[in-house]
Amino acid sequence: MKITFHGGAREVTGSNHLLEAGGARILVDCGMFQGGRELDELNAHPFAYDPADIDALFVTHAHVDHVGRIPKLVRDGFRGRIISTAATRDLARLLLEDVMHIAEHDRSEPLFASVDLDSTFSQWDAIPYYQEIHIKKVSVMLRNAGHILGSSFVVVRAEGKTIWFSGDLGNVPSVLLPPPDTLHDADYLIIESAYGNRAHESVEDRLLHLERAVEDVSMRGGTLMIPAFATERTQDLLHTLNDMFHFKRVPDMPVFVDAPLAIRITDVFETYPEYYRDEIRELYGHHPHLFKFRQLKFTETVEESKAINDVHPPKVIIAGSGMMNGGRILHHVRRYLSDEKSILLIVGFQSAGSLGRRLLDGEKVVRIFGEDIFVRAEIRKVSGFSAHADNPQLLSFVATARDTLKKVFVVQGEEAQSLHLAQEIKDHLGVAADAPMLNESFEL
Repeated sequence: MKITFHGGAREVTGSNHLLEAGGARILVDCGMFQGGRELDELNAHPFAYDPADIDALFVTHAHVDHVGRIPKLVRDGFRGRIISTAATRDLARLLLEDVMHIAEHDRSEPLFASVDLDSTFSQWDAIPYYQEIHIKKVSVMLRNAGHILGSSFVVVRAEGKTIWFSGDLGNVPSVLLPPPDTLHDADYLIIESAYGNRAHESVEDRLLHLERAVEDVSMRGGTLMIPAFATERTQDLLHTLNDMFHFKRVPDMPVFVDAPLAIRITDVFETYPEYYRDEIRELYGHHPHLFKFRQLKFTETVEESKAINDVHPPKVIIAGSGMMNGGRILHHVRRYLSDEKSILLIVGFQSAGSLGRRLLDGEKVVRIFGEDIFVRAEIRKVSGFSAHADNPQLLSFVATARDTLKKVFVVQGEEAQSLHLAQEIKDHLGVAADAPMLNESFEL
């Protein structure tokens, strides 16, 4: 049995892991590298394996860094089954269509074409959690990862060994989702480390920070800009703001979701309430508009997006992309980042080199669409809305199987995060751990 890490190795993005066992060659995820030009160039490189030799691809969840190169894999010869939950499949289609649209808009070299996308979904099967799938002499099951809608652990049993792939592990408690399943009976674990050496704020703190941001822009007469990932983060924010406005915990003001992709993804969220945690599912049964409220406006067209400028502050703008490396958020920060009355609220992970990270690191002049913008708006950060588990949660997850684990592979984090978590697993839990390098292989 052999595992090779072809992405997400001492790097947050590009998740792509190859397991060779039981006569089968199985991939877990096939995501895009994101964060800077050097990483972007990796996406166009040929795969380090022959896609035609892969028997099946299991997808943990629908984030571009986990699904973004799947149509390229198909274009390059993969003809096996693609398997995920139904929600992951439907969300992935929207995200991959968006990747193609962005490439066309930027006139950059596309990784794949619409024909590859059609072929991809002709090979894509949806299964529920806990259904066992057999690929040659390998058994695979999806379990709830609690990260985003439909997210999964991929649990593989072969040659008398059990391997868990975490994908991304959910942050507890989630606004909408139940907690992840408990790790058990695992011989090997491949675990993410986006927050490998950091802890999130409490639920109370994350709500307080969002409330304060809304209250402060109201008092100042400014604009609250929130760059948000289209999947999960936007829906979490909408549900939370809905609750705040309903119970009058914050002043009333217009809220704009200026992200066509997020709008379509919100429709998918409303299609699959069975993935919600019990309290939210019950609430949805009585009030099916969890993500809509009186002052909320979804802006789909370019004309509607531009018209936001005509609305006098205070106002809230939620727009993509989450790391500010593209999307409509750039138009809003170009307009309002130099306004000292306004606030930019960062609510998600910002990879090295992204505009969001540079602003958090204190850059005072940034270049957007060829224009130098002076940063006078207040930059704030709240990590509690992250869909990723933090350091204490990651360690707690591993600890439940410390008696059976032979080794843990720490992936999908910046090098410092991955190495820190691997060292803590060794020091505090007494379990062997490694942070693999790109394309490094291990015999299990």
